[in-house]
Amino acid sequence: MSGHSRWATIKRKKAATDAKRGNAWTKALKEVSIAARSGGDPTGNPRLRKAMEVCKSINVPSDNIVRAIKKGTGELEGAMYEELTYEGVGPAGVLLLIDVVTDNRNRTAAELRKIFEKANGNMSGGSAAWGFDRKGQVKLDKKSATEEQLFDIAIGAGADDISDEGEEWAVTSTAEAVEGVREALEAAKIHVKSSGLAMIPKNLVTVGVDDASTVLRLVDTLDEHDDVQAVWAAFELSDEAAAAVEAME
Repeated sequence: MSGHSRWATIKRKKAATDAKRGNAWTKALKEVSIAARSGGDPTGNPRLRKAMEVCKSINVPSDNIVRAIKKGTGELEGAMYEELTYEGVGPAGVLLLIDVVTDNRNRTAAELRKIFEKANGNMSGGSAAWGFDRKGQVKLDKKSATEEQLFDIAIGAGADDISDEGEEWAVTSTAEAVEGVREALEAAKIHVKSSGLAMIPKNLVTVGVDDASTVLRLVDTLDEHDDVQAVWAAFELSDEAAAAVEAME
């Protein structure tokens, strides 16, 4: 079982703030359109179902969700989005993967490269993907289940690991098993906060006080870009750096 991550706790606080940003709706609706390409019925499309749940959690109006689905299925005209993943290395040798949905890959690549350069980092193909494994991950509140319950249900349904992330449990599985794990937890009346695919770092770089602010600023700036759907970063904060960051919040 993986250890508690103070960086994970800080990320959750940040996510609550990010949900209030103007681009949160834009990103969520892009994901709906992309997911709907595989079918506009969420019953048979787990990715679309998840995307719709995210929209509802940040109060996106139902009409907007319906339009995004129709754009994805081709019933309405819309931008031609493509999904891409960029790789880069930030300060302290931190590996990063950036998932984007864009209608102009040249513009997006140039803008992301400039963000890396300002942080004294480097964006280039083949620089980071080797440091991550593609996994399935289910997140749930700590209060919704005990560790013993999760081992009995999640591991029995095919999960590989359960991580204590402070206020959350993170249940990790193979990409193929994640839906079965989610369904098993929900069948046991355990509320699932989120589920889907995740890029899990194979190794974490420990970032100290000197580099923490630069690394966090890089991750934040990438995440705030309208075309960026997810940022995966292979680092953890040292105790001193985490304490300094928390003291500034």
